[in-house]
Amino acid sequence: MRLQKFMADCGVASRRKCEEFISEGKVIVNGSVAQIGTVIDPSADVVEFNGTVLKPQAERIVIMLNKPKGVICSNFDPEGRKTTGDYFANCPYRLYHIGRLDYDSEGLLLLTNDGDLANRIMHPRYMTEKTYYAVCDGELTKEQKNALERGVLLSDGMTAPSKVKFVKPVCGNRTSLQITVHEGRNRQVRRMLEAVGHKTLLLRRIKLGKLELGELRTGEWRYVTPKELSFIAPDS
Repeated sequence: MRLQKFMADCGVASRRKCEEFISEGKVIVNGSVAQIGTVIDPSADVVEFNGTVLKPQAERIVIMLNKPKGVICSNFDPEGRKTTGDYFANCPYRLYHIGRLDYDSEGLLLLTNDGDLANRIMHPRYMTEKTYYAVCDGELTKEQKNALERGVLLSDGMTAPSKVKFVKPVCGNRTSLQITVHEGRNRQVRRMLEAVGHKTLLLRRIKLGKLELGELRTGEWRYVTPKELSFIAPDS
């Protein structure tokens, strides 16, 4: 087994990040500094990272959290704000975020103790669709809806085509809609709406691939089943 895969299986990080640790000389195999390309026997070789002997995790877990607004996607925040890590303080595993939601957004967020899995699910080749329920100020016109669906120009280039569906008509000078994108740009939906002249008042991710948030309440979490996982990572 390649060393970086073994490290990922132990929950250290994604394979790519593990390769960086190996290049930096932070990994020891049987008492010697490891090199890129090292192949090991997990049952016989001793692998150390930062002075700790690595052992494969007993099980892989994937968790769905309904992230509340005002929570940071991190295990720790130096400013003392509430983090997703606070919900899993007693979890024996290091958890990695499968994608993120910004501080002001809420909804479906996946976490796993398998860093390699997290990296693969978010890889562009999967083109995993992400569906959001959004409320913006003012009336989103048909022309603006069509522009979002075709793609709009942001500071980091044109967005790919999206799917937009009105949920409710304009009410109180607001528009409710569902928007589906498959790119993973930072604050993408908010920036797209801003590009057509609207401020986002509420943003909630409700679906990732075929995996739906469902009736999970804000701040609650549950385990994702292997069948559900196959909806977003068919070869996992």
